[in-house]
Amino acid sequence: MKFTRFEVKGAVHTGVAEGGIFKEIKGDIFGDWEYTGQSFSQDEVKQLAPLVPNQIIGIGANYVSVKPDLPDTLPEIPVFFFKPVSSVIGPDEDIIIPEGIEEVKFESELAVVIGREAKNVAESDVLDYVFGYTVGNDVTAPQFFHNDGHWTIGKSFDTFTPLGPVIETDLDPFQVKVEAKLNGSEKQNSSTELMIIPIRKMISYLTNVMTLMPGDVILTGSPVGAEMVRSGDVIECEIKEIGTLRNTFAVARESAKTV
Repeated sequence: MKFTRFEVKGAVHTGVAEGGIFKEIKGDIFGDWEYTGQSFSQDEVKQLAPLVPNQIIGIGANYVSVKPDLPDTLPEIPVFFFKPVSSVIGPDEDIIIPEGIEEVKFESELAVVIGREAKNVAESDVLDYVFGYTVGNDVTAPQFFHNDGHWTIGKSFDTFTPLGPVIETDLDPFQVKVEAKLNGSEKQNSSTELMIIPIRKMISYLTNVMTLMPGDVILTGSPVGAEMVRSGDVIECEIKEIGTLRNTFAVARESAKTV
């Protein structure tokens, strides 16, 4: 199923997308829910980020270019980081380049949405705790990375975590490609088989550190090919089985003029 959030005439709805029709639901997508009987066409809705995450956790430098480059020994402590929920936007919203810089970096990613409380989960059981998957863009301003290696500021600006267009619950995460097109030109196209730390190991590790909760989003890393971009550039992050997450970059002062 493809769960989504959308806006109609200023009101926010949760629903299921089926063939261009948005069927409204009520209840908890992670628990009990039901259809309301109300439906909308694609032309009637503005799609939003498919959920308001509980928390967002990313992993750094998690892809190689080709399978022979996969390391024999995995890092003892993976490089994880948090992103604020306030950085989330949805499809077709502007990504705002912070004042004082002219470029930021796009990073197309497969995002895992946790569906059940998870603590000390074995790798073999990880998928039992996954609700579904969406497309993420881990936008980054490396100019704000700390000299000691801290990434928080450079990852945390408002609009720096586009998510969408839907949460797909029927997906084999090990058989998809993470793609990105910049202004129509392909920049990223890698199978998730090229992850250094695979999804099961990644999430199991996290559950041995912290309790993951329904609505947590895990950004699983970005393939080789991410680039710096400028105002006016259009990025399309895509996983074909989920959909395309399209956003345009704008500088802060340009965005302010449109409000």
